[in-house]
Amino acid sequence: MEKRGFKTDRGDINRQAEVTNNQMKQLKARIRKSKDWLYSVSIQDAPSMVDVMSRLADGKNLNNRWQKIRSLQTQANVLMFIQSHNISDMAHLVQTIETINEKYKDLADTIKKAERRLDTLSTHISQYETRKQHRAVYNEYAGIKNNPKKREAYYAKHEKEIEAFKDARDYLNAVMNGRTDPPPIKDWRKEYERLTAAKYALCERYYALQDEVRSVEQLRKGAENIMRDEARETPQRRHEQEH
Repeated sequence: MEKRGFKTDRGDINRQAEVTNNQMKQLKARIRKSKDWLYSVSIQDAPSMVDVMSRLADGKNLNNRWQKIRSLQTQANVLMFIQSHNISDMAHLVQTIETINEKYKDLADTIKKAERRLDTLSTHISQYETRKQHRAVYNEYAGIKNNPKKREAYYAKHEKEIEAFKDARDYLNAVMNGRTDPPPIKDWRKEYERLTAAKYALCERYYALQDEVRSVEQLRKGAENIMRDEARETPQRRHEQEH
C-alpha cells in the first residue's frame, strides 16, 4: 500500500517499532556493560557504597551552577535507588543488576508481543478501511462489461484504487478463511485500543527501568573512579616508602 502512495497505520507502527527496538537494544547494551564490569571486579577490592556516594557528592570538577544542580539531582536519584533496593555493598549491587536484567528480558518480550499483535491488527483494520474506501470505484469498474474500451479507460484512470481494493479484498478473504463476511472490525478496533493503552503502560515500565540502569551506571562510574585513583596512588606510595 505504501509503495503505491498510501500511508498506512501499519507503516506508522513499523516505524515506531523500529525506534522502540533500537531504544531497547541500547538499554540492553548498557545493562550488559554494567554487568560485565561488576562481575570483573573483585568484591573484596571494591569500594563501599559510602565511598561511592562520597565520590558522587565530591563535585570538584563542576564548573557552574547548573552542573551542580544536576549533580544534586543525580545524587538524590541514586540515593533513592540504593534505599529502595537495600543496596549496602557491591555484592548487593551485582544482585540488583541481575534483577534489572530479568526485568528487561520480561519487558522486551512483552513489548515485542504487543507490537506484533498491534501490527497485525493495524493491517486488518487498514485493509478493511481500504476495501470500504474503494469499493464504489471497483464496483463501477466491475459493472462495465460490454464496453472493453470504456472498461480499459476507467481502469487506467483508477488503477491505484482498483488494485488497492483487490489486494484488500484478497487479504481479508484470507484472514476470514471462509468465515462469514464482514470481518469483526469492532473487535479488532477494541483490541487495538486496549493494546495501545497497554503499550503506554509498558513504556512507563521502560522509563522506570531506564532510570534504574542510569543509577547503576552512576554507581559503577563512581566505583571505577575510586579504583582508578587507588591504582594510581599505590605506585606513588611505594615510591615514597622506598625513599
